[in-house]
Amino acid sequence: MAWEQSEVRALKENRYVIIDDEPCRINSISTSKPGKHGEAKARVEGVGIFDGQKHSFVHPVSHKVKVPMIDKRAAQVLAIMGEEVQLMDMITYETFSLPILDDFKDDLKEGAEIQYLVAMDRKKITRV
Repeated sequence: MAWEQSEVRALKENRYVIIDDEPCRINSISTSKPGKHGEAKARVEGVGIFDGQKHSFVHPVSHKVKVPMIDKRAAQVLAIMGEEVQLMDMITYETFSLPILDDFKDDLKEGAEIQYLVAMDRKKITRV
């Protein structure tokens, strides 16, 4: 299971939530007052971790939403192959390849240690 459930009222800014099947970092949360026959509603806006797109939803504050399980790990650079980099996890010694983001092209060197995150069976380099 790559996610858990949480109520909208428990969400906080700079944490994560799944919007439109995409794990997103929450940028802002705004709530409205309850009406005469209604319940307070919250508007949550976030940016996708992997796609960089803005996503948002509006739900009652008692509505259940999915929160992704984010795992931050360290890896060592084994080889740089064009637009991809081959990495080895520092704990499990698993090897895998990830695309190189434009932000890290100049900083990656063989033998260097990097940080990456895993969310919903997808991986992304976060720091060199």
